[in-house]
Amino acid sequence: MSKIASRGWVTRSRGGRCALTLAAMAALALSAGPAAVASGHGAPRAHAAAAKVSAIFAGSLVDIMEKSFGPEFTTASGYPFEGYGGGSNEDAAQIKGRIRQGDVFVSAAASADQELEGAANGDWASWYSAFTSSNLVLGYDPHTKFGKQLAAGKPWYEVLTEPGILVGRTEPKADPKGKLTVEAVDAAAKKLHDPKLLKALKGFPIFEETSMLARLQAGQLDAGFFYVVEAKIAHVPTVPLTPVYKYADYTITLLNNAENQAGGEALVSFLLSPERKAVEKRYGLVPIKPQFSGSAAAVPAGLRAIVGAG
Repeated sequence: MSKIASRGWVTRSRGGRCALTLAAMAALALSAGPAAVASGHGAPRAHAAAAKVSAIFAGSLVDIMEKSFGPEFTTASGYPFEGYGGGSNEDAAQIKGRIRQGDVFVSAAASADQELEGAANGDWASWYSAFTSSNLVLGYDPHTKFGKQLAAGKPWYEVLTEPGILVGRTEPKADPKGKLTVEAVDAAAKKLHDPKLLKALKGFPIFEETSMLARLQAGQLDAGFFYVVEAKIAHVPTVPLTPVYKYADYTITLLNNAENQAGGEALVSFLLSPERKAVEKRYGLVPIKPQFSGSAAAVPAGLRAIVGAG
């Protein structure tokens, strides 16, 4: 069984190319002045000295939150923003263990939200709403031998069984993408009657979600399983996993006992605003009508219509 690959597990690199790393999310504060209205939902712009808004989110959203949504939210609302990205189920475990504290949780699967519901789980969440999705694809390095095969149109399931190929994936128990990867390869193996795919999967190294893209960009991997949103913002070429189709349903919730509830509400409103939908499409996300689950009574009145709670 594969183990999580530690830093330096793969030493192969392409000459002259530096490894890229995903920067940690930093708090963004404005020193600007007058008030405005955030995201068209009537969320008031906070003063620049307002308390920060903290979000915990799926690792596949690190780049889009860091480069787009986080700064845009600060500009629109005045709230300083900080966040942490990791495997969604791992995020949930850290919230329950009080290792991570935040106002808003954005997950890549409802299962992570469900781990926070109920007294047995600390009552961290009472509701969640699915609001956007992104397809699971195979991203590749076009400079490697195997990447060139994928670029030339050779089926992904044939390339992945080639001797010597290095394909990254994430831990199924910690990250919904890791689970979807196993499901996708298993389904393809059954449809194509190709047991070599399952054998190949067992040999693929496991990485933390937030480091795998950087490894691919640094030439340490030939390919890896990603969502379209993370591959697109990083300009990584991809191929679909035909004949199977798997995708992430991203959910959002305002965590109970949030330190900055007003700021958390403003962030939820911002991320589900019509303006964000156009940006989401540009970055490979597919906006969907909010699909609500949980206690509508627990949703702040100003968010109920926005998250589909009535």
